[in-house]
Amino acid sequence: MSHATTTDVQDNRPRTSPDRPKTGLSSRSLPRWAPLGFAAVSVALGIGVSVAAGWQSRVQWGLISALLFLTISYVATTVVENQRQAKDRLATSVVWVCFLVAVVPLASLLWTTVSRGSKRLDPYFLTHSMAGVLGSEDSGGVYHALIGTLEQVGIATVISAPLGLLTAVYLVEYGKGGLAKAVTFFVDVMTGIPSIVAGLFILSIMLIADIEPSGLMGALALSILMIPVVVRSTEEMLKLVPNELREASLALGIPKWRTILKVVLPTAIGGITTGVMLAVARIAGETAPIILLVFGSQLINANPFEGAQSSLPFYIYEQYKVGEAASYDRAWAAALVLIAFVMILNLVARGIARWKAPKSGR
Repeated sequence: MSHATTTDVQDNRPRTSPDRPKTGLSSRSLPRWAPLGFAAVSVALGIGVSVAAGWQSRVQWGLISALLFLTISYVATTVVENQRQAKDRLATSVVWVCFLVAVVPLASLLWTTVSRGSKRLDPYFLTHSMAGVLGSEDSGGVYHALIGTLEQVGIATVISAPLGLLTAVYLVEYGKGGLAKAVTFFVDVMTGIPSIVAGLFILSIMLIADIEPSGLMGALALSILMIPVVVRSTEEMLKLVPNELREASLALGIPKWRTILKVVLPTAIGGITTGVMLAVARIAGETAPIILLVFGSQLINANPFEGAQSSLPFYIYEQYKVGEAASYDRAWAAALVLIAFVMILNLVARGIARWKAPKSGR
């Protein structure tokens, strides 16, 4: 009796046939290489449709290919998998397309600068100035502009980094009431100030005080542009430091100023350094304040406190304005030097930040 009952119970269990397909969210799925295949098919179809339509612009080719990629990905995923997976893949595809739309112009700009600037970039170009060189002559260099950029950006960084850091510490650690709100408001306003306005401000002071153009005047205008970037980036990094670290230090009887100096700042040093480097990159390419306050020079002037100087952005503008083939080559080479200058500064700053960052325990 018990045997029959057990048999009946077993017979009532649902049986699954090996030939019957399983149902579920993961029953059928596209292979991992499917997005690459969709991209290849979309690019081929986009180029074919564009050529057949007589469109010569590569931008149009890219847009058609992107639309085809989104459509093919959605339709194929809907047919093979399901509607839910198709929506997920469509969102992922949109993110990838937006990423490529942002990266392609930057990569194209970098490639153009490197390909055209490397033709003229050599040791002679880096060690000679434009003294006595005509615009049409295939000679001259960027040495005087490189010295001007190093000195002007260096002075602006020496002025702006401490001021921005101390302002951010005040806003995060001490700032309360109307003064903190006023400082925050003016920092936000200064963030959007055009570079020409900063140059005009320093120029008005020069005219009132009868001061001659010099690299220092340009550095002061650059510091006005740099300070709000340093303040805002440093402020955000300090806010990311956990309050538990501050409380633990204060609980041991350590003064607040020492807690900030020994705990808060070392914890956020990586982000602070990155913010300063972003500010340096922001001012390294400014031309308008240099034109107004430094005037430019074809000669080597290593004294930023007296006499006109040049800079890499001003040198690029100056050479492009000449309009000769040789001057265009010098302008592209100077642009490559400027990009390399900013990249080297970022690498050095990241190395210093990693060296000075607190070591994590095991």
